[in-house]
Amino acid sequence: MTTVEFSPAAEPLAAKLLEPALEILARYPAGRERSALLPLLHLVQTEEGHVSPNGVAFCADLLGINKAQVGAVATFYTMYKRRPTGEYLVSVCTNTLCNVMGGQEVYDQLTEHLGVGHDETTADGKITLEHAECLAACDYAPVVTVNYDFTVDQATPESAVELVENLRKGDRPTPARGARICSLREMQYQLAGFADPREGAVADGVAGAPTLRGVRLAQEHGVTVAGFDPDTPITKTKPRVTEEKK
Repeated sequence: MTTVEFSPAAEPLAAKLLEPALEILARYPAGRERSALLPLLHLVQTEEGHVSPNGVAFCADLLGINKAQVGAVATFYTMYKRRPTGEYLVSVCTNTLCNVMGGQEVYDQLTEHLGVGHDETTADGKITLEHAECLAACDYAPVVTVNYDFTVDQATPESAVELVENLRKGDRPTPARGARICSLREMQYQLAGFADPREGAVADGVAGAPTLRGVRLAQEHGVTVAGFDPDTPITKTKPRVTEEKK
């Protein structure tokens, strides 16, 4: 692409993020670079922890669009934060099933313990708390995530408080399942489309027992697909297309 003239507001971020930003742009066909706005906004959050006015200016200048267009996207999606966010974003699902199973009690205990409400950050800058709409893990309800990774399954008020206290002390507890806990800025780097180089950063293994409960019941009652093995590991790559399927 041609040389970009960055505004004074965008220059500080351009000095730090231009190289990975250009790598993101290169993923898209010529003339379709505007589609890179979503990962670029995540990239901005790796540096600032939220999408600041300077971040909006950086994305606008890089893509050749106006700041209102960037702002419209950044304010639509809840994963883009418009004010400084803590090192760990702790989300408690309070949607229907998690709520029935005690999610609201978990959230209420955390608000009382941390002294913050929804989308607020503790004074030490460690924890931002939010109640979330459906984290897509009803089989483990109620659930708590840290920086969008599942961390506490079948959570209780006590286990949630223990989690945030460990995080505030600098520990990174082992999640109930899934990838290792990382900081919010580290997670934003992954969401921008870059690999996490940490050992153990990518989770592996078969689905857990609650997830497979329906399959097991179907097997017990003879309602199943012939030859299906629920313990088959999930493949990490797409299967090769055979000649018969072409």
